[in-house]
Amino acid sequence: MPAGTLFIVATPIGNLGDLTPRALETLRNVAAICAEDTRRSGQLMSHFGVSTPLVALHEHNEDALALRVVERLLAGDSLALVSDAGTPLVSDPGFRLVRAARAAGIKVSPLPGACAAIAALSVAGLPSDRFTFEGFLPAKASARREQLQRLAGEARTLVFYESSHRIAESLADMRAAFGDYRPAVLARELTKLFETVLDGTLAELQARVDADDNQRKGEFVVMVQGAPDDETAQLAEGRRVYALLNAHLPPSAAAKLAAEITGAPRKELYGGLVSKKKE
Repeated sequence: MPAGTLFIVATPIGNLGDLTPRALETLRNVAAICAEDTRRSGQLMSHFGVSTPLVALHEHNEDALALRVVERLLAGDSLALVSDAGTPLVSDPGFRLVRAARAAGIKVSPLPGACAAIAALSVAGLPSDRFTFEGFLPAKASARREQLQRLAGEARTLVFYESSHRIAESLADMRAAFGDYRPAVLARELTKLFETVLDGTLAELQARVDADDNQRKGEFVVMVQGAPDDETAQLAEGRRVYALLNAHLPPSAAAKLAAEITGAPRKELYGGLVSKKKE
């Protein structure tokens, strides 16, 4: 008996009308659907009248379950993989299963559809010919700030996912790492009833989010324009301003004010001059 196919099926990120006819047909015809959250996916299947059995596959059981799923595929069953919303494996489980299936010689076939990162980028008005998808930033503040500092000089457009619990803190950390004046776009609740897409500088976006409780609810895609070609000149100017201010203010206050004035990363201003003093 020939092996089955593993279908990677994109599902709607909000508007249920975005499920493609091919995806719906596939979900009805496979032997089972591997789902990140069977309760959430069950609601989607019920809406479309899909009675295919659901199997829970998430980050906590994927390693063990992947082998069992591959066995079913080798035995001839065709299966589908879905995430809670959007395209599987994009900040969602599934990588280990797909790798195991491909290693076993099983056909893995994509059924494209909704993806929050791509949907947001398509309406952002930021450079999209080259971009880097960073997924969710670390929940711990220190790790989040370190990661953003590493990205401060990245020339490509940066794309992040963020939750309602951390959107305000993440925007504040982005301002500190990239500067107040870096252009950015905040896409919230895409394809849903309260969809909003806000653009402006990072400072402007944070002010709008802080001033409106509704803008801190839902699911977010944050896009930040990459570092400008003159980033080196910007950093040099930031350090010059910092050096002047540091003669009259504490180092942390001088770095904060210099970053706000020039848009240079605050940590680079303070850390860079401290290193020079040690040398």
